[in-house]
Amino acid sequence: MKTEDLSVFVKVAEVGSITTAAIKLDISSSAASMAVKRLEEQLGVALFVRSTRKIRLSPEGEQYLPMAKQALDTLQQGLALVTEQKQSIHGELRMAMSSEMGRNLMRELLNKVQRENPELSLRLHVSDSRVDFYRDGVDVALRAMTKEAVKEAVKESQMYGFKVCNIPHVICASPDYLERNGEPTTLTDLAQHNALLYKLYDQTHNTWELINEGERVKVKVNSNRAVNDGDIVRRWCVDGEGIAKKSCIDVAGDLLSTKLQRILIGYHVPLTEMWLMLPSRHLITPAVRLIRDELKQVIESKRQRLIQNQILKESEWPPCDNA
Repeated sequence: MKTEDLSVFVKVAEVGSITTAAIKLDISSSAASMAVKRLEEQLGVALFVRSTRKIRLSPEGEQYLPMAKQALDTLQQGLALVTEQKQSIHGELRMAMSSEMGRNLMRELLNKVQRENPELSLRLHVSDSRVDFYRDGVDVALRAMTKEAVKEAVKESQMYGFKVCNIPHVICASPDYLERNGEPTTLTDLAQHNALLYKLYDQTHNTWELINEGERVKVKVNSNRAVNDGDIVRRWCVDGEGIAKKSCIDVAGDLLSTKLQRILIGYHVPLTEMWLMLPSRHLITPAVRLIRDELKQVIESKRQRLIQNQILKESEWPPCDNA
């Protein structure tokens, strides 16, 4: 028995007309008439007494109407329950992120999400190494990538994702370091300073790509230390051990508190993007969407504060929608 046929029967009984019921249900009169006929055939009784001018419930129809209404109400309640459960934030989410994001931004954000959604269980994979979704058993990964890398990931790996934001970078140092060593104002000056470098796998990122007046240049920096942990690079910089190229998301608090300050402001670092990547559409759950939305809000707040305090120009950190 089709629920659509039950709905037609209840509506015809309510308005006393097959034509009017069809209009209200946005179906044709013939479809409404056939629905009533199917229902009568299944029940083996006439539900309506028809005349040339009007239609009314038969005694059997009057008996059946409250049961039909109850059946539709029960089905509607069941649908609402299933939909509510589907949209609720629950179950286990296995998420990967860099060590720096895990220790700082995401640690605080996920604390908030779990306090507000106690049925959500988190399993985090925190590492600067690139995670393998299947080998490492991860549902979603938070990644910083170039636009080209995003296109390749979607094209070659058949992955899905949400863009969270653009990521500007700055060259920065602590006031203590600058007081002791002076502030570089040119790339030639930069070569005389100690750079704090990030190392991943066997690659040490000792060549910085910068943009000056629309022209891209690459400069090789000198360094007495490198580490495979982005947060240690940040902490070394705050400690006054050298100059670093860092994401504005990672050092926003340090810039606002003046623990760090921008240098070489005329040189810009090419933008990257932050994405939530998933190996399947089926893993796009309400929990993933909630974390995406919370992350966007937190990062937008950092963006606005840096712009309002004139540490960054709006053009240096375009909002996600204008990417």
